[in-house]
Amino acid sequence: MSSVAEHPWGRVDAEGNVYVKVGESERLIGQWMSGDPQEGIAFYERRFQGLQTEVDLLEKRLASGTLSPDDAAKAVATVRTEVTDASALGDLASLEKRLDALTPAIQQQREQRKAEREAKQAEAAVAKQRIAEQAEKIAQGNDWRSGADTLRTLLEEWKALPRLAKKADDELWHRFSSARSAYTKRRKAHFAEQNTKREAAAKVKEKLIAEAEALSTSTDWGPTSSAYRELMSQWKAAGPAPRNVEDKLWRRFRAAQDVFFGAREAANAEQDKEFAANAEVKEAILSEAEALLPITDLEAARRAWHSIADRWEAAGKVPRDRIKELEGRLRTVEQAIRAAGDQEWKRTDPEKSARADDMVGKLQEAIDETRASLQKAQASGNDKLAKELQDKLESQESFLAMAQKAASDFG
Repeated sequence: MSSVAEHPWGRVDAEGNVYVKVGESERLIGQWMSGDPQEGIAFYERRFQGLQTEVDLLEKRLASGTLSPDDAAKAVATVRTEVTDASALGDLASLEKRLDALTPAIQQQREQRKAEREAKQAEAAVAKQRIAEQAEKIAQGNDWRSGADTLRTLLEEWKALPRLAKKADDELWHRFSSARSAYTKRRKAHFAEQNTKREAAAKVKEKLIAEAEALSTSTDWGPTSSAYRELMSQWKAAGPAPRNVEDKLWRRFRAAQDVFFGAREAANAEQDKEFAANAEVKEAILSEAEALLPITDLEAARRAWHSIADRWEAAGKVPRDRIKELEGRLRTVEQAIRAAGDQEWKRTDPEKSARADDMVGKLQEAIDETRASLQKAQASGNDKLAKELQDKLESQESFLAMAQKAASDFG
């Protein structure tokens, strides 16, 4: 049979039959009766190029990992069927070889994905173990503020992790879920108890407010101030009331105190005006007292002090903001007089004077004895002993000088 059009991988004969070479034989793949045989060749070449493109795309998708191994195996099988029975002109055998080469690649990818799954499972097991342990720790604690938020975060983390083998996953989930339930139960009990305490505190504070309001018009400033301090201590000891009433209760309690203390401040201010004249009198007395410093004549200072102290008491109270200043200045003068008296007593103490005189006498006797021994040593020519006695005599005379000075201080 003569060919009308030739192709490296097939031909078109005179009757328009199109053949493709397959190994040593050829296979009829169609007929081209409508035109130039070369156009038929080109038509069947384009079919081959389409198959070639499918194989190229399959190789790229497998290499990129966009196909799962199972999907890749199905795609290879589909394309292989298309190549095996293809009505196309080209090296169909090379396409089949390329498809054959994908099988070990698919297997390798399957094994790689299996290893990745196992690694992720191992990581998930560690993560879920950690989540369960952390939840159990929270369940045993009393962090009522952030504990619930942390458990919600842990739950979202758990959901994002892959499942483990059913038994292992169920066991860890049971630990995690039980810890969350235990924490939630204890947290509800805690806040229920807190609510009970807050309600009780509100009742106590209502009572304290009534007492504070009853005292607000008192003019017995000292005892009432003490009573308010006691009420404040009880208020703090009562603990917080429910949040929606705590601020209101405090404003009422504080308002009652403000009425009393405002009235007390006004009364004190009025009283301070009356005491201002007393302060002027005491200023004059202080000028007289401070003129005694420094103390040079103790007896005169003492006589003056008695008069100053009597007139100071008679002058009366001064404004509160002047008390510390004025009393401090007077105390400075008083302390100076007392210190001068102490110093005078130390100087004239008869017992110390007697002890000093006795010490002088004894030292003088010892010096006389040493001087006599020295004269004897010198007369006998005992230079070594004379030298020792001379040193001893000088030391005794030095002590005597100090004792005489101490005795004169008491004279």
